[in-house]
Amino acid sequence: MIPLDSTLRVVRPTDNVSQIAAMYRQALGFDLLKQFEDYDGFDGVVLGHKKHPYHIEFVHKVGSAAGTAPSHEHLLVFYVDCSQAWERACRNMIDAGFSVVESSNPYWEQVGKTFEDIDGYRVVLQNRDWDF
Repeated sequence: MIPLDSTLRVVRPTDNVSQIAAMYRQALGFDLLKQFEDYDGFDGVVLGHKKHPYHIEFVHKVGSAAGTAPSHEHLLVFYVDCSQAWERACRNMIDAGFSVVESSNPYWEQVGKTFEDIDGYRVVLQNRDWDF
C-alpha cells in the first residue's frame, strides 16, 4: 500500500506550457511550485498548493509535438460541496479561458460542469461532497 502521506502528481503533456500554466493558476488558484527549462530535454511547470497532497505537472518535450487530448475522458475532477464556492469556481474557469462543454459521460452533468482547456483536456467541477 502507498503511504497515506504520499503526494499524487498528475503529469500531462502540452505544447503550450506557459498558457496552460496561466489558465490553471487563474482558474483553480494553484501556486507555481516549480518551473524548469530544458531539464533533460523537457520544459515544464508543477502547479498545486504547498499544503495539498496533489500536484499537476505540465511538460513539453523539446522538439516534439504533444498534440491534444486523446479522448474526452481524460479528466481532472474536483468535488466542491459548497454551492457558492462551486459557482465562484465555475466563473473562475470561464474567466481563465476554459470553455464550458457537455461531458461525454452524463454522470458529470447531474450536478457538475465540464470545462475544456486549450489542449482539449477537461476539468469537471462537481457540486457535491465526495462520498466514499
